[in-house]
Amino acid sequence: MITTDSIIKRVLLLLLLCVPAAIAHSANRLDGVRIWAAPESTRVVFDLRQPPQYSHFTLTNPYRLVVDLSGTSTAMDLSKIENNSKLVKKVRISQPPKKGTLRLVIDLVKPVKANLFALTPTAPYGNRLVVDLDGGGPDKPVVKAQSVPELRDVIVAIDAGHGGDDPGSIGPKGTYEKKVVLQIAKKVEAKINATPGMKAVMTRSGDYFVNLNKRSEIARTSKADLLVSIHADAFTSPQPQGASVWVLSMRRANSEIGRWLEQKEKHSELLGGAGEIIQNADNEQYLAMTLLDMSMDRSMAISHNIAGDVLLNLGKVTKLHKHQPEAASFAVLKSPDIPSILVETGFISNHKEERLLTQREHQNNIANAVHKGILRYFETNPPANTLLANRGTLSHKVEKGESLSVIAHRYQVSVSSIKKANNLKSNTVRIGQKLVIPRA
Repeated sequence: MITTDSIIKRVLLLLLLCVPAAIAHSANRLDGVRIWAAPESTRVVFDLRQPPQYSHFTLTNPYRLVVDLSGTSTAMDLSKIENNSKLVKKVRISQPPKKGTLRLVIDLVKPVKANLFALTPTAPYGNRLVVDLDGGGPDKPVVKAQSVPELRDVIVAIDAGHGGDDPGSIGPKGTYEKKVVLQIAKKVEAKINATPGMKAVMTRSGDYFVNLNKRSEIARTSKADLLVSIHADAFTSPQPQGASVWVLSMRRANSEIGRWLEQKEKHSELLGGAGEIIQNADNEQYLAMTLLDMSMDRSMAISHNIAGDVLLNLGKVTKLHKHQPEAASFAVLKSPDIPSILVETGFISNHKEERLLTQREHQNNIANAVHKGILRYFETNPPANTLLANRGTLSHKVEKGESLSVIAHRYQVSVSSIKKANNLKSNTVRIGQKLVIPRA
């Protein structure tokens, strides 16, 4: 006999069995969408409460990328998303293929190569689905073969740290490292480009993330003679202050701040996304480990010399954290064929230096110091077949503590040749005096 109580119990049991299925059906939620535009690519980031279960496909006429998120809902108004991409027209919600699926459509300007991957929570972000869209670069110009090598500029790749999803360190008043270092990097770029015989290449020119391996690849593709990465330091306490210059160490950093910075770089990669490992199609780029070691040794020696010149000039415009180049294992410095330095412009975690780093005059002073240090090295050691190497003479302004013998040693020329080039009757020089330095 079926009683009223038994019917009620069965109904409740059925409801209880259905509840988990209903919850699982829409357990996830889309809380945010961010679009980061680079010159030839765009990254779209979907912020989710749970790890995403997703699938995707492309459509043409018009070009679209469709992303289906299983068991996901949203209350967002996607029409209000900030978008400055040259590849993405808009992101919108479309009719789902089945109940409980959130269908997102990225309307595209042209065909793109899409790479989708999920990222686990990394403060300050939670679960994310990242969509990298590559629109391809402009066609490379055809270079005609020449029997005599044409004189070229010294190429300096300038890398503004962090960007996009990765804010870098954040100061006590909320200043983002990624913002101030881009401002300083652009000032260095302008000064390099205003120097005859030199040319700058930026690894990023806006607020977007570039994988650390990709930064070195941009420098290599540009045939850079030097890679300079611009950052702002931070530490767990507000006391440390001062600028520093870092070079590559093949071992772990031996200072507490160095270890902190190495850990920060790993965090940067997690924030920016699991970018691809650069693979060079030419398997014989480095024919043997011996050549690779020689290349690395040469690059590290040059890097250390340039770091010293940059530090010397930074010390004239700001407090220094250390007066000698420091060493740590940073991925952005590990390109074996390109001399590379990392400039920490100051401690953004220090109240005073956070304020200074946002001031245009201080940024300009820092940029001037970096530029002077780079120029000083390459004027003294110009690469072959460059315009700097073929200038007849150099000019040197005498600074405090310098003598003719010190200046001669720096430029690897004799005292007598400097005296002859400047018609000097004695070895006495004065501060501020401009000397012509003959080529060795």
